[in-house]
Amino acid sequence: MPRALAATATPAAQPTVIHVFSKPLQWLSYDETAALIAEAGCGGIDFGVRPGGHVLPEKVKEDLPRAVAAARKAGLRVDMITTAITDARAPHTETVLRTAADLGIKFYRLGYLDYDLKAGVTASLQKHKALLRGLADLNAKLGIHGAYQNHSGTRVGGPVWDLHELVRDFDPAALGVQYDVRHATAEGGESWPLGFRLLQPWIRCTDIKDFRWQQSPGKLVVEDVPMGEGVVNFDRYFKLVRELNVTGPMSLHFEYPPFERLKEPMPPAQKRTAFAAAMKKDVAVLKDRMARQGVA
Repeated sequence: MPRALAATATPAAQPTVIHVFSKPLQWLSYDETAALIAEAGCGGIDFGVRPGGHVLPEKVKEDLPRAVAAARKAGLRVDMITTAITDARAPHTETVLRTAADLGIKFYRLGYLDYDLKAGVTASLQKHKALLRGLADLNAKLGIHGAYQNHSGTRVGGPVWDLHELVRDFDPAALGVQYDVRHATAEGGESWPLGFRLLQPWIRCTDIKDFRWQQSPGKLVVEDVPMGEGVVNFDRYFKLVRELNVTGPMSLHFEYPPFERLKEPMPPAQKRTAFAAAMKKDVAVLKDRMARQGVA
């Protein structure tokens, strides 16, 4: 679909439902995960439905309904899931997406794609675009949106601008971008709003988290931190979200200790208490930054 047509397909503004990405909570049952997320003040769960995830693809028909039922029993939504899907023909792809769609899930995050440096950047993107065409067709048939996350580094989506080349010919209702301002800031510095504007027609769901730089001679290392303690300019980001009418569910990620890279084991009860306190703090900061810019 030409970009001029795609740009007219922006959905009407809707309240943003904050989901929690379940990756650091996989040590909990579905019911325990839902209870913790509800206690933290969020409105939904972004379950990992991928190898090693909260729901395994080969068990999706049995376990995803159980996970969604646990969320809904706790008053939470499941509007989005995270997958490793990149090919409509791969094992479990159609089963995962059909099961999700039947449960009312409207968005899923794709897996990651790599560049073939021997072929070159442009040739790699064209190859991947041909692969994704089958997914876009399947998504359209099932009524679900597939979204590729921009993630810092040298994989597809790292520079952000490359995703425009990847998705610009697809109907945004079927295939687009799960925009991550943390990773866009890490790669784009002060220029990230340009990529955000470029991709806006294809952004139907988002990720959110914060980071800071650890610097040494000739080296910068990204360190994930609690919301509001890093370098992501959330006021500028949410101002643009409102200006550009970017809508859809948001996935809040927890990638700092005690959620990840914990040096010493923590007893389950203590771990849950620490998780709940950190999650409540991040949610409060996130809601404050959204409210400042009039994002509901």
